[in-house]
Amino acid sequence: MPIEIERKFLLANDRWRSEVIRHTSMRQGYLGAPGGKASIRVRLEARRARLNIKSAVIGDTRDEYEYEIPLAEATEMFDNLCIGRVEKIRHYIERDGLTWEIDEFLGDNQGLVVAEVELEQQAQRVPAPPWLGREITTDPRYYNHSLSIKPYRSWHAH
Repeated sequence: MPIEIERKFLLANDRWRSEVIRHTSMRQGYLGAPGGKASIRVRLEARRARLNIKSAVIGDTRDEYEYEIPLAEATEMFDNLCIGRVEKIRHYIERDGLTWEIDEFLGDNQGLVVAEVELEQQAQRVPAPPWLGREITTDPRYYNHSLSIKPYRSWHAH
């Protein structure tokens, strides 16, 4: 069974921007409301599309399945079937042998910037870059599926 081990953090400052090696725009939509056993997402980026299914558990380790799908079909799903959507720019940073993905959210989630890092093992040490802020791995409000239903801009206090 494919497993994703991922930790999420807020950013302490903008110094990460000078380390970005590439970026891509993403649109993703969810095929169902939070609360089930799985989160099912359609992601469109550039000329690629993927269907992603993750177990709906809180924490750093989740079952994950991901499949490339035809862009035209993904666009139809995104436009006609998704109940929640998220738009973001994903920036990539290579540092200390890890690939950091910095998601800069747009639209109703504008103002939110989250750093994610995928790990090989749960106990793997994560050297903290100077731009890294508070860990939010176990805070479900920051999960993309949650943000698609209750956007960051709708929160009363940040």
